[in-house]
Amino acid sequence: MRTVLVRRAGAAEGEPTARGRSPEPARRGGRRAAVLVPAAVMLGIGLWGLDRGTMWRDESATFQVARRTVPQILHLLGSVDAVHGLYYLLMHWVLAVRADEIALRLPSVVASAATAALVGALGRRLARPRVGLWAGLLYAATPFVGHYAQEGRSYALVAAGAALATWLLVRAVEDGGRGRWAWYGVVVAVTALLHEFAVLLLPAHALTLLVSRIPARTWRAWGCAAAAACGALAPLAVFSRGQSAQVSWIRTPGPAEAEALLRSFAGPRDLVLFGTLLLVAVALAAPVPRAGRLHLNAVALPLAVLPPVLLYAAAQFRPLFLDRYLLFSLAGVPLLAAAGADRILGQLPWRRAAAAAGVLAVAAAFLWQLPQQERERLPVSRGDELAPVARLVGRQARPGDAVLFLPLHERRVALAYPHDFAGLHDLTLKRSPAASGTLFGEEVPARELRTRLTRLRPGARVWVVADTTTVGTPWFRAQRPESAKWDGLREFCAEKSSAYVRGGAVSLYVRRG
Repeated sequence: MRTVLVRRAGAAEGEPTARGRSPEPARRGGRRAAVLVPAAVMLGIGLWGLDRGTMWRDESATFQVARRTVPQILHLLGSVDAVHGLYYLLMHWVLAVRADEIALRLPSVVASAATAALVGALGRRLARPRVGLWAGLLYAATPFVGHYAQEGRSYALVAAGAALATWLLVRAVEDGGRGRWAWYGVVVAVTALLHEFAVLLLPAHALTLLVSRIPARTWRAWGCAAAAACGALAPLAVFSRGQSAQVSWIRTPGPAEAEALLRSFAGPRDLVLFGTLLLVAVALAAPVPRAGRLHLNAVALPLAVLPPVLLYAAAQFRPLFLDRYLLFSLAGVPLLAAAGADRILGQLPWRRAAAAAGVLAVAAAFLWQLPQQERERLPVSRGDELAPVARLVGRQARPGDAVLFLPLHERRVALAYPHDFAGLHDLTLKRSPAASGTLFGEEVPARELRTRLTRLRPGARVWVVADTTTVGTPWFRAQRPESAKWDGLREFCAEKSSAYVRGGAVSLYVRRG
């Protein structure tokens, strides 16, 4: 039976099946191209415009935490951000080599290139080389992928781990062996430790096995690997529940969030979106021939659909639905679209013409979405910009001036760009973020702040770095420590000037005589 399956897989990829014969060089090149070309294209897209000239708030958290010592990182994880602990530890070693914005984002670029290669490898193994080539290129050309390929956060690494786990699942089902299943369990566990919601990969894989009617011994092997992965994740899942206040700002998803995720997966512009959905429909209506034990549709469809559906349903009771949490699930869409394209372009009389036509179609989709790709390289593509705020301080402040952050979390600007704040005295800081095991430090109480303000000489300058999205809002007024800082500042100091940029404001206050 196994011999038959191997021969069928070889026939689907255009390989000779006679024993002892090696594939033709052109066909070997086609199989390599299905993996290497998407990886190279994704690498180029990821490196294009990688230095946006500024971090945004989430990246600044990675940057400042990863540069702490390992004991300091572990101290922080006891109170906040435990879900990102493994990623922070990995980035600690990266930033130890070079601490700048390029190094911060480079692991995500490499991980995205690896994911594109794995998508190509899956399409090649489950169907044929050109399906893998098209699927990998479609993955690389997706703006949503490009966005997180240039983000100093864990999501691109999670996507790479999920793609590798899916590849190992296919290999383990077809070839068996305890070693393959052990590696599958390890990869799933590490991926879920990078981000807990990656555990939703397991229900998708379970559905793949269910519709493929695999034998009981395979179920047992998969069950042991899945149980081991869940066991490794369980302590983090239990511990992180105590830090759930971090995501209390996420709202219950509705139709708008569902549509946004669909556009993220299939294309933000209507023409590409409808074209992708049409190809997916063709793949489901006229499946490509099976090349092994697992059919492409059985692997790709659960991966693309089940994790988003499960998270969306759970978020109706506990809102935790964000599109970036589901980047790992996107790989199923280009696989299905490429399979649909194969059913259409396979009607062409020449194999190379069909392959070239598919590549041109992907290139056309990329060019059609080029404005979106270009926007992803701009600072405005993220939630805020910290560098312009820091530059305002760096250009105007003098050593010996004081600085005050409103609210507390705006200290992230100084933590991301400390050279612009060199020589300034932090009026409210009691213990540094690293010493206190927090993200933004521990501040003095209002009484101590008033004492510090009274000790300033008349005419002393105080630079106020403010988050304009929160200062003055009902939330800000409800925070007693923040309101006390604001009231104390206005009691003892007078405002002289203010400058506003995207990401915040910098105001100069002078101590009254």
